This record gives sequence, structure tokens and C-alpha cells, in this order.
Amino acid sequence: MAVYTEVSRDAAAALVVRLGLGELSGLQGITGGIENTNYFVDTRAGNLEGHYVLTLFERLSFEQLPFYLQLMKHLADRGLPVPGPKADAHGAILHSVCGKPAAMVDRLRGRHRLSPGPAHCASVGAMLARMHEAGADFPLIQPNLRGFAWWAETVPVVAPFLAREQRELIEAELAFAGQVVTSAAYAALPRGAIHGDLFRDNVMFDSGAGVDDSGDARGDARDDASHDELTGLFDFYFAAVDTYLFDIAVCLNDWCIDLESGRLDEVRATAFVTAYDAGRALTGAERRLLPALMRAAALRFWISRLWDLYLPRDANLLTAHDPGHFERVLRERVAAPWHFAAESPR
Repeated sequence: MAVYTEVSRDAAAALVVRLGLGELSGLQGITGGIENTNYFVDTRAGNLEGHYVLTLFERLSFEQLPFYLQLMKHLADRGLPVPGPKADAHGAILHSVCGKPAAMVDRLRGRHRLSPGPAHCASVGAMLARMHEAGADFPLIQPNLRGFAWWAETVPVVAPFLAREQRELIEAELAFAGQVVTSAAYAALPRGAIHGDLFRDNVMFDSGAGVDDSGDARGDARDDASHDELTGLFDFYFAAVDTYLFDIAVCLNDWCIDLESGRLDEVRATAFVTAYDAGRALTGAERRLLPALMRAAALRFWISRLWDLYLPRDANLLTAHDPGHFERVLRERVAAPWHFAAESPR
């Protein structure tokens, strides 16, 4: 995403050869995010072309990364449309490039749908349920590095940058979240491997109308969205073992809202959760705590965007996200809590 580490063609070419992918034919830095350095990598082996994404990890360590990469491999091996990490001759999927931990993964076909309809939301809900079920037997453990403990540490750091009413809101919501995560009801929620960051720009769709695999986020209007196939989930580098409900809440706060106001689109939200519930039935506790977790998920991303805005790292091609967006989302979740009631609890 953002480019913090410049990767030379020679360095990329050496990795391509080491992975047995042929020869490097193209290398392009990717903009759009803020956590890692990402490049599109094109290769050629005889008449065969390959298309991949190279990621250099700027925050995660060599010790932390096996969880994320092995989770991606685990899901891909079970037939989910997740980019599989490429292994070298020794079977290693974690590599070193420019002194940084790195991975090469398959590039997904299709493009983002940044203006999703109910059908897109239903597709994502169904796929998220599949992912949770497929990851239920994943053996590795990684706590959520952007979970409540991180929120509690970070709010005092960003609070001095905020206006009084913003400080009051963020501190009140942190206290509310603290009550939720220490409750018996929260402790009983089903848990497992979650994505943690499944926003619109981390999912690909293909209408079958000659769409390329560039990941062009501007492609909403260029082909017919009525027959879209969900072709991939990616960017698992906020994945963790946490409550499934938190993953659902993160998605609802992005896929099912009006971007300008942060208000929830109940038609899209109902489509999302109905499809999820058909794949993995929600418990009664999950239904009851959904409004609280939607508040918590909005708080988490407001805090992280404030952190990135006021305590930035140097990077080329960096595009910071507006923290005001998730402040609006959070205010909407507080003012208008939403309960999923399409069917009675199971």
C-alpha cells in the first residue's frame, strides 16, 4: 500500500527467481493504505505470465508474521478466494527483502466495488461466514494487536489533539467498550480467526465482463455489477483470534453505511447479516451484543486513523485516511443502534 521501503528491480528479481516464478517483467508501487510497503509484481516464464503482490512488512516482525501468512495459506487450501503465499524450494513462505520481512502472494482478479448494493453485501456476509468456519480449526494463536488494550494505550496519546467534545466522546466510548469487553456476555461470544479489516477495498468482484486484475478502485461504473462474483479477500495483516462478532461489526460499519453521513443502510445491513447467519448461525448473545460491537468497531478505526494522522511515519505514495469519517460513524452507532431481527435467535 504506502511505499516506505523502495524495492529495486534487482531485489525484486532476485526474489522472483528464488521462488521459481520465472523472470521479473514489471514492478509498480501500490498506493492506498498506510501499514506496509506493497508492489505489483509481473513475471514471465516462457509464454506464461504471472501476476503477484509483494508486501514488505513495516510494523509486523518475523516472529509475528507466521500467523498471518499461515492463515492465508490455511484458507486458500480450503478453497476460499484468498491470495496464497508463494513458497521457495524449502517451503518457506516468509522471506526477506531489503532487510524487511516480506511475502509474495497471488494477485486476485477483479476490482473493488466501492458503491456496493445489497447483493454485494450479502456476498461478503456469506464469504465471511465461510471464512470463520474454515478457520475454526486453524491452530495458531495471535491476539488482536489493535484490540482494547491498544485502544486504552492510544486514546491518551491522541486525545490532546482533539477538541473538547471529541475528547469527551472518545473517552466515554472507551469506558463503554471497557465495560463490554469485561462482561460475562462478551466472554461467552464465539471466537476464532478473524480478518479484522474487511473493508470495501479489501474485497474483489468480477462481473465476467472482461475486467482486469489491476485492483482498480475506480471501476464501479465500467461494467455490469448485477452479475458480480466475489473473487477474493485480501490484506489479512490485521487478522487475529478474536470474536467473530467484531469482524461482522467492522464489515457493517463499512459495507452497509452511507459514506457521507455514516448512517447505516438497513437494507444492506440486513442482507449482510442474513447471508452470514445462513452460513454460520448467530447465537442469541451475538445478536444482543451486535449494537455494542458496532460502536466498538467504529471506535477502533477512529482511534487508528487519529494515530496515523497525528503520529505519522514517513512514506512515499502515502495517502492518509480521514479520521472524521469514523467519528461520524461512531456518533451514528451511538445515536441509532441497530439490531438484527430478521429471524428469532437460535
